[in-house]
Amino acid sequence: MSLTLRTFSTVTEASAALKGAGARYLGGGTFLVRNANEGDLSFSTFVRTIDPSLSAIAVSGNEVRIGASATMTGVACHRDLGFLAKVANAIGGPAIRNMATVGGNLFAGSPYGDFTVALLALDARVSVADAGTPGVELPLEVFLAERDRLHAGKIATAVTFEMPEKDEFRFLKVSRVKPRGVAVISIAAVLKEYRNVISSARIAFGCMADRPVRAKAVESALSGRRRTKEGIEPALAVAMEGMSPITDAIASGWYRAEVLPVHLGRLLLA
Repeated sequence: MSLTLRTFSTVTEASAALKGAGARYLGGGTFLVRNANEGDLSFSTFVRTIDPSLSAIAVSGNEVRIGASATMTGVACHRDLGFLAKVANAIGGPAIRNMATVGGNLFAGSPYGDFTVALLALDARVSVADAGTPGVELPLEVFLAERDRLHAGKIATAVTFEMPEKDEFRFLKVSRVKPRGVAVISIAAVLKEYRNVISSARIAFGCMADRPVRAKAVESALSGRRRTKEGIEPALAVAMEGMSPITDAIASGWYRAEVLPVHLGRLLLA
């Protein structure tokens, strides 16, 4: 089967083209092109746009807006996003990071999607455009729940979040192949503390479901606790609550469940 590539100048034009049968949006192509090479016959047309706004990264005050076409390399090199460099640099090698986009990562299934794990902890919002409409902004948690049901023609155009304060953001990726292998698990956290007591926490896990998920039981258990070995014990005890870890060639669900509290503890106490 032959594949057609159609390139448009604007998001609106690309969105309209996606309403055609067999059309799929092409970002960096790290997943979609691989699927085509492996014989996926569910699409026949690649649609892409060269709209420069999709590659822009803007920091205004405390608000960060990253275009969906921004690459992992672009994020890692941005002078104001040093706290995300570790996350972006944990995704593949240089060739992959030069292609892999923030928008593409939003659609990556486990064990991929490490950058989305970080965005979920950061309480990010996703801008979604549709031809002929002004578009909407969805909380990332809502977007992840609905992404498989997005109507044809909708394009994720950007993610927006508030810049965390110094040392509030934490990220850990555990892999068998160092330093950038596929994740066994990935964990991201934003912890706010007042007088050495955790006042609020947002925790996200990768590989604990088919897509990144919030660890709400952990968040509740951490509230009002000190970040000490004894203080975090209740959170570690409920780390698996609501989780359904995946089994793949990298690790079994059983193994992921066993090591999650260990690595969560290391992240929280680091």
